[in-house]
Amino acid sequence: MAIKDLSNLVFMVLTPALLFRTMSTVHVEQLNFKPVATYFVAALLLFTAMLFWQGANRRAAVLALAVTFSNTVMIGIPLIGLAYGQAGLVTLFTLISVHALVLLTLATVVLEMVAAREERAGDQGSQRHMALTVLAAVKGGIIHPVPLPIIVGLLFAQTGLVLPEVIDKPLHLLGSAFGPVALVLVGVTLTQAEVGPNLKNALGISLLKNLALPSLVAALGLGLGMSGLPLTVMIVTASLPTGANVFLFAQRYEVAQDLVTASMAVSTALGLVTITLVMSLVGLLG
Repeated sequence: MAIKDLSNLVFMVLTPALLFRTMSTVHVEQLNFKPVATYFVAALLLFTAMLFWQGANRRAAVLALAVTFSNTVMIGIPLIGLAYGQAGLVTLFTLISVHALVLLTLATVVLEMVAAREERAGDQGSQRHMALTVLAAVKGGIIHPVPLPIIVGLLFAQTGLVLPEVIDKPLHLLGSAFGPVALVLVGVTLTQAEVGPNLKNALGISLLKNLALPSLVAALGLGLGMSGLPLTVMIVTASLPTGANVFLFAQRYEVAQDLVTASMAVSTALGLVTITLVMSLVGLLG
């Protein structure tokens, strides 16, 4: 119960406060969507490769999500904020605003299509069911304590208004508490994970997530002539461990639950080394 309460505090209070306050002073014309698009192209390439490599089934779809869905909130926000400051956070929040919406909707579409094929349920009724599921995924990707305050903050910024100090000060205090509390939550969650016999496969998935995805983002970005802080933030974000939403998909579709849990634990632990490596290499790019 204590872990659940801590999780609720992070996601329902501290996260919205930090996201809204940061984006409440950012104007749309200041946002750079090119690095974000590069990130998603890289993720789509790896997702597709993983899907076909594993056999285009429900297990393959869940594992494809595991190697592309980053822990952008609990680990990403504290890390990017500490390493790259406010400017880095704005770039990260631009990605976060559509991260879950794009990747989770993609995973939902693929999983529903694969499940329908596996169950030989390709009639009109099942198609309507899939459409409703996809719509629910889109709605869930927007009406959520992470993207919603980003969107509301951006809308507020476009009005030209400034937050009164009586509102801004509490938001600042809550946002400042996010980093340490979120990292404590990650640590507590990690101690409860059981890796066991899934270690070998979990290690492979973790290497794809922590190293292959950022390598793809870097290759695409540099190939398109991109440089600077926005690309750096996207590469480092791609190197983050697998996010918790992947387990929810594994649980919902009743496939690879133990492997996904192990992969989340291994990729998080491995991240101590791989994130440091990626950040060091990115630093050489200037």
